[in-house]
Amino acid sequence: MSDLFDLPFEEKDEQTPVAARRVLTVTELTVRVRDLLESEFIEVWVEGELSNARVWNTGHLYFTLKDSAAQIHGVMFRSALRYLKFKPADGLRVVARGRLSVYEPKGEYQLVCEHMEPQGLGALQLAFDQLKKRLQEEGLFDTARKRALPSLPRKIGIVTSLDGAAIRDIIKVLRRRYANAHLIVRPTRVQGEGAAAEIARALHAIGRVAGVDVVIVGRGGGSIEDLWAFNEEVVARAIAASPVPVISAVGHEADVTIADLVADLRAPTPSAAAEIVVSRKDEFCGRIDGLEDRLRAAARGRVQGLSRRVHMLSGRPALAGYRGRVAMRGRHAAELTHALARVMRATLAARERRIQQLRRQLETFDLGRRLAGFRTRLVTGRGALEKAITARQHRADSQLRDGARRLEAMSPLAVLGRGYAVAWNADRTRVLRAASDVATGDAVRVTLAKGELECEVRSTKQR
Repeated sequence: MSDLFDLPFEEKDEQTPVAARRVLTVTELTVRVRDLLESEFIEVWVEGELSNARVWNTGHLYFTLKDSAAQIHGVMFRSALRYLKFKPADGLRVVARGRLSVYEPKGEYQLVCEHMEPQGLGALQLAFDQLKKRLQEEGLFDTARKRALPSLPRKIGIVTSLDGAAIRDIIKVLRRRYANAHLIVRPTRVQGEGAAAEIARALHAIGRVAGVDVVIVGRGGGSIEDLWAFNEEVVARAIAASPVPVISAVGHEADVTIADLVADLRAPTPSAAAEIVVSRKDEFCGRIDGLEDRLRAAARGRVQGLSRRVHMLSGRPALAGYRGRVAMRGRHAAELTHALARVMRATLAARERRIQQLRRQLETFDLGRRLAGFRTRLVTGRGALEKAITARQHRADSQLRDGARRLEAMSPLAVLGRGYAVAWNADRTRVLRAASDVATGDAVRVTLAKGELECEVRSTKQR
């Protein structure tokens, strides 16, 4: 017992080891917590009510999943969000599948959701109800916007798959009952990922074909997943934007899609759609036949009534002998007609002679002939004028040549050309006419017929 008091109370036992202290940064601690959560909760299913559900411009969905006692933040990236068939909204109770992780900048743990479905109601049915409600509020289902089918469609457009039985049923019915119909088929996929966009493009393309009067779009029956392409918003809006009436023939009679509600007319099956198009033709032809029968009966009754009236009137005493009187009046009318024709022919002949006479008088004043005479006189005058001008030019040229010869004969240059010369003083200001005009040693200039000489006087001789 004395060993308990051998050492001072403050002294440490040198044999007892002291644990080393390790300090973690916030980031290190957060990373370790994240690793523990992600390794422990790889996949969890969480049930709760959606709150603050928003899709940001990045395309990711951020939401809060809560119940009566707690809540957890969640995120669904756009790569997973695009596979949802319904639109997440606040207040909707869902079951979400995902993994737990930590959002390091805020130090919050969150659920990274990879799949979500409504609790108690299928995702496809919820998406159907949501889209139906929105389009109904926009008025796409209103009866007022539905268009009547043409009575005699010349070109019938068909949007469906070439591999299904729908196209064969439609063509079979139309060829049997409406052989002269012009069919334009725009093939497209009718189920699977991306089928809705292809159907919408096919509707836009076939609507631009000139002369198409009505379009049948549809496919055979199937599950709600198989028919889902016709519940997409892009298909509904393509049907509403079609410039011609659209008949929706999707599935069997019990199947109702969004396309059926937006289309101008719903057919329970593709074969029924073809029957509806043909029935319009049959109704129109039957109406024509009925009108023809009514017209024939009315005309026959009218003729019979008039015939009975004629027989009744012919039996009255006042009308006895009316046939002879009518015949006499007919002969009198024929005579008057003959006389009128004779007078008209005589009048026309007189008018024709008068017209001929006036035509001959007009020909004497024919402006074309008078202009031709003026043209002839102008041509003749022009020839005479040109001749006179030419003669005048020749005379003037001859006179000019004679004057030039006389002028040349009197020219000093001609004298110089015969061997004479002209002597000038040194500065060419005076012509030398006598030897006394210069002195010995003066410079003189002598002009020849060709060129000029500079000379010096050595001596002078007087004559």
